[in-house]
Amino acid sequence: MQADTTSANIEKPNIVSHEEWLAARRQLLRREKEVTHLNDRLSAARRAMPWEKVDKAYTFEGPEGKRSLADLFEGRSQLIVYHFMFGPDWSEGCPSCSFLADHFDGANLHLPHHDVTLVAVSRAPWSRLAAFKQRLGWHFNWYSSQDSDFNFDYHVSASPAETDAGKQDYNFDVMDYQHDEMPGVSVFFKDADGHIFHTYSAYARGLDILLGTHNFLDLTPRGRAEKSTMDWVRHHDRYQDQPENGPGCCGGGNA
Repeated sequence: MQADTTSANIEKPNIVSHEEWLAARRQLLRREKEVTHLNDRLSAARRAMPWEKVDKAYTFEGPEGKRSLADLFEGRSQLIVYHFMFGPDWSEGCPSCSFLADHFDGANLHLPHHDVTLVAVSRAPWSRLAAFKQRLGWHFNWYSSQDSDFNFDYHVSASPAETDAGKQDYNFDVMDYQHDEMPGVSVFFKDADGHIFHTYSAYARGLDILLGTHNFLDLTPRGRAEKSTMDWVRHHDRYQDQPENGPGCCGGGNA
């Protein structure tokens, strides 16, 4: 179904000669290169971050039964965990997290060949994750952390105390309560002796770099055509039967 973008007004374009267009494009290219070089420096700083050792034991459930955090590496040294918003009592996963997860299977054609395992983790029971995964046709590994503190320790699930207080620790700050479940990504390294280290986590708009679809949209005249963050995003099997504009999800507007 084609999105109705007629409400996303485009200011009347400035129609110019090819020479004027080329001059404007070259000027923009200089700014794009500045951003590219800054991103290179940020990536280097990210790799230079100190690590913290993970001594706590976590239990996950997947298709093979109970698994440890070490098991999730699947024999590789680097692990990326996407914290997918799917609470224990939810009937389906968050639409915005699902939008992001639609990008995983393509990445997983390549990441294992670069010593990286990418998985999703949620607090919903594994049987519910498996059914939703089948519905959307995904192949990436998805684990339930329902029986461990993993989500609470990495600050993507609000604890009962946080819910009662109306405050939660998210995106490295204490903020007003947003949601029982929030999105994030955490990265781990396992050395030759089996020791596991937490190297990086990101939340909210720190996840933007994982959204390839946004990068395509940002090239177009109408861009993302959003009234609020991700208000147009639906589960990819529901664009036919849901309106194109509605409430967003995941609290992704936090910087």
